[in-house]
Amino acid sequence: MNMKGIKKLIFLILIIAIILPLGFSLYPLAAKPIRLLVDGKDITSKASPIIEKGRTLVPIRFVAEELGAKVSWIHEDRKVIIQKGQQVVDLKIDSYLVMSKDEKKNYILSDTTPKIIDDRTYVPLRLISNALGVGIEWDEENRIVRIDSNKVSEIESFFPIKISSLESGQTIKGKTELGVEFLGEDSIDGKEIKYLLLNPETRKGYVVARGKDLKGNYSWIPNLKDKGERVLVAAIYDEEEQFIAGDAVQVYLEVTPKVSLMGVKEGEVLNDVVNLMVDTSFVASRVKYQITNLDKGETKIFGEDTPIDPYGEYRWIPNLKDNGNYSFKAIVYDMENNSYESNEIIAKIEVMPKLSLSGVAQGQTIDKPVNLLASRNFDASETQYILRDPISKAEEVLAVIPYGSYRWFPGPEISGENELLVRVKDTRGQVHESEPIRIKTTGKPIILLDGIGPNQVIRDTVKLRVRSNVDLESVSYVLINKNTNKQKVIANDVDAQSEQSYTPKKEDTGYWKLVAIGKLKGKEIISDEIPFRVYLGEIHKSVPIIEKEKFLSLASGLAKKSWEKTGMSAALQTAQSILETGWGQSVPVDKYSGKVSYNLFGIKGKGPAGSVIYNTWEVYNGQTYYVDAEFRAYNSVEESWNDHKSLLLNSDRYEPFRQVMHNSYQGAWALKRAGYATDPEYALKLIRIIKQYELEKLDIIDI
Repeated sequence: MNMKGIKKLIFLILIIAIILPLGFSLYPLAAKPIRLLVDGKDITSKASPIIEKGRTLVPIRFVAEELGAKVSWIHEDRKVIIQKGQQVVDLKIDSYLVMSKDEKKNYILSDTTPKIIDDRTYVPLRLISNALGVGIEWDEENRIVRIDSNKVSEIESFFPIKISSLESGQTIKGKTELGVEFLGEDSIDGKEIKYLLLNPETRKGYVVARGKDLKGNYSWIPNLKDKGERVLVAAIYDEEEQFIAGDAVQVYLEVTPKVSLMGVKEGEVLNDVVNLMVDTSFVASRVKYQITNLDKGETKIFGEDTPIDPYGEYRWIPNLKDNGNYSFKAIVYDMENNSYESNEIIAKIEVMPKLSLSGVAQGQTIDKPVNLLASRNFDASETQYILRDPISKAEEVLAVIPYGSYRWFPGPEISGENELLVRVKDTRGQVHESEPIRIKTTGKPIILLDGIGPNQVIRDTVKLRVRSNVDLESVSYVLINKNTNKQKVIANDVDAQSEQSYTPKKEDTGYWKLVAIGKLKGKEIISDEIPFRVYLGEIHKSVPIIEKEKFLSLASGLAKKSWEKTGMSAALQTAQSILETGWGQSVPVDKYSGKVSYNLFGIKGKGPAGSVIYNTWEVYNGQTYYVDAEFRAYNSVEESWNDHKSLLLNSDRYEPFRQVMHNSYQGAWALKRAGYATDPEYALKLIRIIKQYELEKLDIIDI
């Protein structure tokens, strides 16, 4: 110790030596124990109050019994029931939600949950005041808690927030708007607000609405299975997903199934596309639209074969022959497959004849065959596809057919800019003409190679052929080694109209390019080079990552963790993983090396562990081919799970999904609407899995 430190120590010793003889005690420097007085009686010896996180907690049993109340402990529910006369207080350990009943029920949210300390239930001091309506005083100087039953206190909210869209005891009959207001000038710095519908006995339930705008308005569509008394809680959470504020009201669910058809109005005259939607008072699984021609007595039902999204828009394009008087009706199904019909709306269809040419785009350069099609809303007896000079207006009829498409592959005699149009004669003999489309042609002879696609992997015999806009005298098929440029002729100067077979041999293993060389009047016409691979070795197929009977436990465990962190329905996450992997039995592996991807959701690209080569489909020159594609690889199932959630939470295309991702049923349809899968049954398949295996239980929440 240096000289300066020694001097400080001597000084301290001298001070203590002076003040101790004067009777000074160091004891007051420590905090005095807290004393608890109930109606003037000191019961501190039974159980002392404690302070935890700035809140004074008191032992509820001793306080209540001193006030003449009966205290009951329900072990299986971990609940404390306090009763004094007609007044009942219902507390649940570790739950912020408290019920107090006198003439009517009141639900309040405490800022601290009741908890068990040394086998005694402690509750916040302020909760005593709210629940039992007695006076509470805190003597700071003497550190005394005084509870006085002769003084009456009003129930006061723990938080400066109030559910403003509902009254306590309100009956919910259908879709309901939810919102809160903040009291006074207080503000709450929260990350998210969640509206919870809870069973008052268990304090458990489901998220019915959520969002990051704390003061925003949200829609709640109730499930028909929810009936009777419930508690609606508006709960605000911080960045750590910890509850920080909220309000609660008692509601009664008596939902009246109601379906409203939207998109058409009574007596309306419709002359274009009809966009139909439904507004329901309950969560729906699917919808059908019934459209009846009242003049002919003919009914069409859309949604019988292909499921229709009950939360999306359905487009019906009427034809000219559909003109007349119509009735429109929607049939909506709930989660138990019960059906409910909308109101019937009478409207009139009066569409005008419409004709356009499809298959080509304005300004397109035609260098391969195109399928020309007359898009019309009337029946045709004759269809002419016409090429027209844009200056002289001279016309060349390319094809005359009754109806249908025409495959056009312009020859070298047609070059420069031209117009394409279609002229149609209807069944009454009237002629209709489309707007012309300006196109360009190269004026060159073209040869196209069919039978193989870019990057295709060849394992067996393929059939090769060519298409050309000229009459070829012959054609040759030539392989070019991608690494050495060495050439191998498959067929030489064969009939251009014939089909040629190519069967790969062991020495062909590797990467190649294939070209077709046509001959015309001593000149060669060469096709594009098509890169492909010959592989004759072992192909590894998808593998299971776990026993089938264990997959549900694995997936649901991961889903619960993700649900707690993100708010995305765990039921929906689990159902998706089941559907995408066949209960974990079909996970992509690298078809050449056997490397396991742990990719549970079929996401393409590169992942944390690189990628694996797996099969997918591509289209080339109008033909579909099986090709290699890269799928993301992960180091573990957990990594795949988290990456999939990151995709859904961050990609712009899934914004509609994020708005309803807390609800497994609405979320399933939102995924389909966002284009996650092309399978028209995708949403219903997810819903069936959720219902069959009772996955909804994974989304149960408490507070």
